[in-house]
Amino acid sequence: MRVAIVHYWLLGMRGGEQVVEALCGIFPAADIYTLFYDSEKVSAGIRSHKIIASYLNPLKRFYRSLLPLMPSALESFDLREYDLVISSESGPAKGVLTTSTTRHVCYCHTPMRYLWDLYPAYLNEWTKSNIKRALMRPAARRLRLWDYATAARVDQFVANSENVRNRILKSYRRDSIVVSPPVDVDSFYFRPAEDYFLVVSELVAYKRLDTAIDAFVKTGRKLRIVGDGPEYRKLRNRSATNIDFCGRVSNDDLRNLYARCRALVFPGEEDFGMVPVEALSSGKPVIALARGGVLESVPTSDPLGGFLYEKPDPRLLQSAIDRFEAHSESIHPQALQSWAQRFNPGEFRRKIEPILLPQTSK
Repeated sequence: MRVAIVHYWLLGMRGGEQVVEALCGIFPAADIYTLFYDSEKVSAGIRSHKIIASYLNPLKRFYRSLLPLMPSALESFDLREYDLVISSESGPAKGVLTTSTTRHVCYCHTPMRYLWDLYPAYLNEWTKSNIKRALMRPAARRLRLWDYATAARVDQFVANSENVRNRILKSYRRDSIVVSPPVDVDSFYFRPAEDYFLVVSELVAYKRLDTAIDAFVKTGRKLRIVGDGPEYRKLRNRSATNIDFCGRVSNDDLRNLYARCRALVFPGEEDFGMVPVEALSSGKPVIALARGGVLESVPTSDPLGGFLYEKPDPRLLQSAIDRFEAHSESIHPQALQSWAQRFNPGEFRRKIEPILLPQTSK
């Protein structure tokens, strides 16, 4: 059976790329199609496959600005020879064209946020230029129509969480099967806590890192932030000396930061959120906004590991941190690590294979 994996872009190893890597393990001969590709920023497992990048790839440096051109680039891929196409969707990956004999399964991390759930925030809150707003309105409308129409090209949707299953139903009027993404939980480890909290995130507006920074500036507690992105300068300007921006770090350094932190701070609303599971795999609790996938991935009772707050407000985050400190002696790292095992790669494979290969799994 000829298999193609379509992923929106391969420019790092975040949650979506970890799903692609797991799919590569199931289909070692699969070809990979992507809008943008940088071989130095993906794993050896992904690089070992034949990778076909779109005609937009020479412009990958500007990929955030090329959304209006992505539908054309996706539809230019020739997938006629494949029996199974698996699209990994959070950008517009599902928009590829397949033949009537090709089965198309979409693993959806989320419908495109900037067209659906977060569009009002992008338009009214995070886009400051009136010119950009004026250009965004008609472009977003056309892309939303295209995105909705391309849902009909998918034979089976798979959602990474109940949270995203609800979004798929709302945006596309399609039901889906929930399969949590794989997390390499056994590669993380626990060490006694040092005096810092940890944030691991891309520095973009919807991650709400400003909430965390304002809370920690107010209290003076130490915070380390791993990641980079377009909001770096803005966030750095509102921070203080107790907040350390670490940038991107190696996998080994990241595991060490998880292992030695007091707790993970997770101030944004995520589709599923692999970062909290990585923290739990390190035996560390999670202090998080009570929205999105974190409600499915983090325990809030026994084993005590989740300290949630209701709104993106620095004062509420401070209260959640205070609750964590009041209960820190009651937290059992091994219980958190045991909880995280439900998201291991073996569980992902066990659940996804019958969906991708329904005939051979019977």
